[in-house]
Amino acid sequence: MKTNKFFATAVVAFGLLVGTTSFAQMKEKTVEVGGAPMYPSKNIVENAVNSKDHTTLVAAVKAAGLVDVLMSDGPFTVFAPTNAAFAKLPAGTVETLLKPENLKTLQTILTYHVVAGKMNAKDIDAAIKKGNGKATLKTVSGGTLTAWMKGKDLYITDENGNSAKVTIADVNQKNGVIHVVDTVVTPKS
Repeated sequence: MKTNKFFATAVVAFGLLVGTTSFAQMKEKTVEVGGAPMYPSKNIVENAVNSKDHTTLVAAVKAAGLVDVLMSDGPFTVFAPTNAAFAKLPAGTVETLLKPENLKTLQTILTYHVVAGKMNAKDIDAAIKKGNGKATLKTVSGGTLTAWMKGKDLYITDENGNSAKVTIADVNQKNGVIHVVDTVVTPKS
């Protein structure tokens, strides 16, 4: 009798725990990216793997050995290119970058999309205003991105003069923020 009562109590407690976690996530203010909600209580990698628009980025992050970094405390600001952004690159570029002999180049390109610290669109906008229309952002790879506005749209420009539009801003994460971009940016080679 005691065993059955204990078992029933354990099942109820487990159900409440699972229900509370799911309920807590349902109450979070999420942004949908790639057909999936992005939860502020999850880290960058835990959210990105659910976005069907970021499968190329996730594969690249895994191949580059950067999963643990992007799961760490951060905080990070990530300008996350979509699959369509990677598709704009010359044919064969992604396949070449994913080869083991190009690991360092892949890591450099991916970390060029990352800025240390959490910068929401409001923070970037303030930096742009302070910089008289442009803000220089230091990337984790050691390069720079230039942020600027065109009307109400936020853009970043790489060291080669290529620009990417932020299509979804302020996707908050437990360890930073993601801004979805429509173009892969690259450091000066």
